[in-house]
Amino acid sequence: MKKFIFTLLTCASFLMANAQIGYNYAQYDFGLSGAVNSAHTDFAKTGSSYAAQVHFTYNYSPYINYIAEVQIGGLNGSDLTAVIPGSDYTFTNNYSMVALRAQIQLGEIIDYSQSQFKNAFKNIYFSGGVGVIYTDLTVNEPTLGPIESKGSNIFIPLKAGYEFKFFNSYSEPKVKLDIGYQYNMVLSDNFDGITYGTNKDAFSQIVVGLKFAIGGYTSYRKSINY
Repeated sequence: MKKFIFTLLTCASFLMANAQIGYNYAQYDFGLSGAVNSAHTDFAKTGSSYAAQVHFTYNYSPYINYIAEVQIGGLNGSDLTAVIPGSDYTFTNNYSMVALRAQIQLGEIIDYSQSQFKNAFKNIYFSGGVGVIYTDLTVNEPTLGPIESKGSNIFIPLKAGYEFKFFNSYSEPKVKLDIGYQYNMVLSDNFDGITYGTNKDAFSQIVVGLKFAIGGYTSYRKSINY
């Protein structure tokens, strides 16, 4: 009798799970990203610089996401002629940072179930948050030599992009490819070692990353996969 009841419960669980095919999603993702950086500071020219990220995501829904991330990277610039004519100053800033962001995707607010056109837009997202950036700064002028300093600043990350979702055999989002543009507003004008003008320093990033579903499966109110 116990075996019979166990079999019935197992079958019921299987049927319920399969009845939700296309609706289920993982509440937790782990991800890795790479980025190309561009500084927006008092220096006129920016050299090539890069960053790497590790992030953890809590998915309140498939389209509302809360992201905690850690990043390390570098920024550099040269040519201070706008500030000090004829100068050969350069700066290099090796940084690490932690941030929290809230993200919403259009799939949360549009009905894409009856339109392939709308379905193509459901994974567009917008995101914002707050973080702390820790800097290891070197400002160099050929006649004076390097001047080094370390510090920290609050910054505001703003991001927009597109998240490509790849589904498993149960139509659950299993892997996500994230391509985005992030603008980081540093609440300081000394991020590059030079204080000039009224604008705060900032840097932008082209970010490409992967997210992997790691568990906590639950159901959404509508099908995630078109």
